[in-house]
Amino acid sequence: MLVLSRVVHWLAAHEQRMFFWVNRRIQHAVLDMLFSVVTHLGGATMTIIWALSVSLFASGNLQTAGIQSCIALALSHLPVALIKKKYPRMRPYLVFPEANICKNPLTDHSFPSGHTTAIFSIVIPFACMYAWLAPELLVLAAAVGMSRIYLGLHYPSDCLVGSMIGSAAGFGAVAFFH
Repeated sequence: MLVLSRVVHWLAAHEQRMFFWVNRRIQHAVLDMLFSVVTHLGGATMTIIWALSVSLFASGNLQTAGIQSCIALALSHLPVALIKKKYPRMRPYLVFPEANICKNPLTDHSFPSGHTTAIFSIVIPFACMYAWLAPELLVLAAAVGMSRIYLGLHYPSDCLVGSMIGSAAGFGAVAFFH
């Protein structure tokens, strides 16, 4: 039990350092503007509009990827809701008063990141369908996760777990079609 306690303490200390490096150390006016926009790409409005629009108005492989994204988006949010209830983690800006925060910060639980989950769940089907586009889509999804930390709304592990849940849902939706 003592070893587990040490490991947890070590992880928490490193995560706190990573959070402050992203949240305070790399602060810049250009990043403030960029991440304030990028973060919304993982929000409910944008992800639902993107996935639904492509699934309804595209055709062929693009429409298939859109349908897979809709399925993945829906599937990914069940575990997020359950985990947020079971592990109510306060947002970092509420724990660390010195954290930089965005305008109108969320006050619900932070673990896992719903924005990061959502963006990964919708980009994975497109990345699988169009492998040449995968690097750009994955960088975009990672930027959404980074924005959540930069804006003081999430710890790195919130975004890591969100990316894992979203990716699993995305790959699951793709596998369902094959």
